[in-house]
Amino acid sequence: MTSLDCTVLIPARLASTRLPDKPLADLAGVPMVVRVAQRCREAGARAVVVAADSPRILEACQAHGVDAVLTRADHPTGSDRLAEACSLLGLDGRDIVVNVQGDEPLIDPALVAACAERLQAHPECVMSTAAHTIDSVEEYLNPNVVKVVTDAAGRALYFSRAPMPWWRDGHAQGVTALPDPAPLRHIGIYGYTAGFLRRFPALPPAPLEQIESLEQLRVLWHGERIVVHLSPQRPGPGVDTPEDLARVRRIFEQRSSADTR
Repeated sequence: MTSLDCTVLIPARLASTRLPDKPLADLAGVPMVVRVAQRCREAGARAVVVAADSPRILEACQAHGVDAVLTRADHPTGSDRLAEACSLLGLDGRDIVVNVQGDEPLIDPALVAACAERLQAHPECVMSTAAHTIDSVEEYLNPNVVKVVTDAAGRALYFSRAPMPWWRDGHAQGVTALPDPAPLRHIGIYGYTAGFLRRFPALPPAPLEQIESLEQLRVLWHGERIVVHLSPQRPGPGVDTPEDLARVRRIFEQRSSADTR
């Protein structure tokens, strides 16, 4: 494991409409948010810290040797929570922060490292994120699948829920195949400079952001740049619903059984 010059921040809040107390959900004897932190440690970051909204999350992290800070419970977004965590940790403006959601216990450590390294390599950008190629027409047309298009240097031009890029000839005939090159599906992991992360919540929401319901469009609207890492594979499944939790629990139980053989 190599040393990675970044801090991984994992926002975690107890309130969840579909899955209450989600960060503390048990995965083979360990709370989910701790599982996320353990995966992120494998990326080699200099620090992995949970930004918690409740003492219960803080206590769970401390019980498993995971660093955590207690943030306000009334933050409207995860970005606001991360901004407070940056201040609590005293991060310098050019320090790189990678935001990994607390419901991604199968996150690939290589993806975390790639987001940090991509931003380090592009000092003209304030953010990094990731994408992978779409391999089915259903995903290409699905509004729940967020797409991204980039420039020649791999910087984001736009994010959308619409089929993008718009394949003029293919749509004219009814889409039965994908355009070439293949469209890109956005992966919801972000790297930031700490200075921009502290500044981001104060930026006025963008009209495009409100139309598409995509917060990252605020960054582009205000003239900042986001560099995109092209991942060779899809990320592991996250946990949004009880069904997701049951599926991920089975994966961890299978791994636990294999480790004891």
